[in-house]
Amino acid sequence: MLSEAQMKVGQEFPLTIKKMGINGEGIGYFKKTIIFVKGALTDEEVVVQVTKTAPNYSEAVVRKIRKASKNRVVAPCPVYEACGGCQLQHVSYPAQLQFKKDILIQALKKHTNFNTDKMKIRETIGMENPFRYRNKSQFQARMNQNGAIETGLFSADSHELVPTNDCLVQDERTVQITNSVRDLLNQYGLSAYDETSGQGFIRTIVVRVGVVTDEVQLVFITTSENFPKKQEILTEIKALHPEIVSIMQNINREATSLIFGEKTILLEGKTSIDEAIHEFHFDLSARAFFQLNPKQTSRLYDEVADALTLTGTEKLVDAYCGVGTIGLSLADKVSEVRGMDVIQEAVLDAQNNAAKNGIKNAHYVTGTAEDVFQKWRSEGYTPDAVIVDPPRTGLDASLTQAILGARPKQVVYVSCNPSTLARDLALFEKRYRIRYLQPVDMFPMTSQVECVVKLTLKSNQKQKIKS
Repeated sequence: MLSEAQMKVGQEFPLTIKKMGINGEGIGYFKKTIIFVKGALTDEEVVVQVTKTAPNYSEAVVRKIRKASKNRVVAPCPVYEACGGCQLQHVSYPAQLQFKKDILIQALKKHTNFNTDKMKIRETIGMENPFRYRNKSQFQARMNQNGAIETGLFSADSHELVPTNDCLVQDERTVQITNSVRDLLNQYGLSAYDETSGQGFIRTIVVRVGVVTDEVQLVFITTSENFPKKQEILTEIKALHPEIVSIMQNINREATSLIFGEKTILLEGKTSIDEAIHEFHFDLSARAFFQLNPKQTSRLYDEVADALTLTGTEKLVDAYCGVGTIGLSLADKVSEVRGMDVIQEAVLDAQNNAAKNGIKNAHYVTGTAEDVFQKWRSEGYTPDAVIVDPPRTGLDASLTQAILGARPKQVVYVSCNPSTLARDLALFEKRYRIRYLQPVDMFPMTSQVECVVKLTLKSNQKQKIKS
């Protein structure tokens, strides 16, 4: 056998997969080198080929499966291996749910000193049908060799477009409208953005569906405000898809991987669509954050509500509030809701959503969660309960310290990244008891896992507040 120092790209060797990593890859060991193997499952015996080497690890792909896992299934998507959107279609769904719980445990072991055997980590809440759940699509546009616009998703870890006319985790309406609009753009001779030259007009076609209301919003992400053949295209879109009630244009001139630019203008209809969760209705503008899986969102918000003990007198902070969905769903159970978000359009939506639902005890402002929370504290405001639903980067350190300093009796942490969740929980554990972790599968077929964590202030911290 070759030594690890001699390992080279293209080298093949047998490997037993010991576990799965956070991105859904199999993990095995070649002597003392860790090998990440795309598409391999725990306990499988495979022959792998090295695709990348580094000082402390190598990456490989499966060349042959000698002993397959009982959890292996045939991925139903024809472009699954090329597309970077899903990572787990080759894994049975029950095994996916167990994997997501295991990922939480791995993160806690890596980033904390917690005894995970004694922690209450519940089974992952899954879906009856784990396909066709995404209510929003963002398909990139590129020119093909024939000079026509193609739409699709990027391959994993690249900007190489994988053209596709369907995506099995998307609501069928989103892909149908994307395909129809793409064909219209080709019919009228428009061009797609080229990253190398910076030329071209259409960057991305975004479609969002109100699953409860059936309202649809279409957003063109373009490199300039000048829209060739605009009126003709809009007329045809309205004729083909009367369900589209909002057509927006967002301008992104920057050489960036970010989809949206700062400026958004109305092309046709209204600036937002209506969607409902439980009995509450929400306006969603083009850039507003809203959970992509409506069915699981209802389950997620139920879990947030269950994690709180409310009497009706509490002051509640909804940090990273988005369009206000979590806080507004709890407004009738508390005396006051305060929320903040960095996206001004989302805050305006939250304010409108409060008015739309007749909620008068909810107040929303624009700003970073850490700045706004500390400003409120300096003004003498102390919440009884705090809900945090941060981006994948987790909580800003200053916000964590501000919450710890405020000592609200209850904190509910909604996380989309087990690693940053574990990091933040290690800090909260100094003053809060971690009651349980409830993973929720918001994104079946992917390696992503959402988690609701219930934290309550330790009794000795309550005494400090009184003193």
